[in-house]
Amino acid sequence: MTIVADDSRAKRNVAVLVAAQAILGAQLPMIFVIGGLAGTTLAPNICLATLPISMIVLGSMVTATPISAFMQRYGRTAGFLVGAAGGTLGAAIGALGLFYGNFWLFLLGSFLTGVYMSAQGFYRFAATDLASEGFRPKAISYVMAGGLFSAIIGPQLVKVTADAMVVPFLGTYISVVLLNLVGAVLFLFLDAPAPPKAEPDAPTGRSRRELLRDPTIAVAIICAMVSYALMNLVMTSTPLAVVSCGFTANNAADVVTGHVLAMFAPSFFTGHLIARFGAERIVAVGLVILTGAGAVALAGTELPNFFVALILLGLGWNFGFIGATTMLSTAHSPAERGRVQGMNDMIVMGCVTLASLSSGGLMNCLGGDAVEGWRAVNIAMVPFLVLAGGSLIWLVMQPKKRVQPGE
Repeated sequence: MTIVADDSRAKRNVAVLVAAQAILGAQLPMIFVIGGLAGTTLAPNICLATLPISMIVLGSMVTATPISAFMQRYGRTAGFLVGAAGGTLGAAIGALGLFYGNFWLFLLGSFLTGVYMSAQGFYRFAATDLASEGFRPKAISYVMAGGLFSAIIGPQLVKVTADAMVVPFLGTYISVVLLNLVGAVLFLFLDAPAPPKAEPDAPTGRSRRELLRDPTIAVAIICAMVSYALMNLVMTSTPLAVVSCGFTANNAADVVTGHVLAMFAPSFFTGHLIARFGAERIVAVGLVILTGAGAVALAGTELPNFFVALILLGLGWNFGFIGATTMLSTAHSPAERGRVQGMNDMIVMGCVTLASLSSGGLMNCLGGDAVEGWRAVNIAMVPFLVLAGGSLIWLVMQPKKRVQPGE
């Protein structure tokens, strides 16, 4: 007799997480659009213009492991509420920084926004907690697809709010506070009880060092790290590059909208592609598309180049990151869940932090003008694409031995 998995609870959670991704997630494209532009007006040195965005990613990296451990003990709902609180406080302090023209206060607000970004990173993992093996890649994909709506909501809110007050961008940060307060209510509908306390003699799983020796885990982390870091490296500099090449802030918002749409729109079918062709093949396609994004960006600095390059960048991130997340979800036991997920996001966000910090320096302080800076940003992608591609080839040559998350 065939046993049919009941994914009703998992599907309910996916619906809640999609809504959270759409509403709460809108704050990240909003801040990424204006963070560098606001930093340009506040920073004591133009080379520090993208530091506010870097601080968001740094905050995400620093809090990834504690939030993962917190969720392992108290449940997903509690962890996601902490994330929304971080987003609220971060936006409020960022607004004060803008109001008083204080760059360092603005950076503090950005760091606290990273608490939300860290918690948001676990939406995709929460979608798999109650899902069957067959529904798992689709659950991840659907939750990521919620970002499609945030891609529309966020940049459009920037257009409405950026100049709504005397202080530029102050209205945007106030609207982010409201998004967090409204969106936090969604988590009350999440059916995700806290994990049961482990018995004293229950298996604890592998140590972090042992987990990193697992070929699938190691390569999944590398591919997620490269996909996310390169996306952030290029996206962070994009608004500055667009404006510096003679276009408007609204043009920059439109380019970012196209980029974020490309990040999340494919998620409606990425899970199906992974289920059919395998995560490794989809990650490989993502890396090829990221290479194409760099090639288009290097071909010119006209507005169509920015649009096409950033759309390809988003698509490549989608395949690379969702594929790597699916790879990771097949390689650990339930007892190892919090350890693996926290370690993964800490490493990934650490590299994204470095990419974000490097982005501003490459764009503003390397070369004589914006065109040379933009070229340097995109050339910097090459060695990391080689690293991820090489590691993926190495993995597929290894004997297959995976830990199923129900064992």
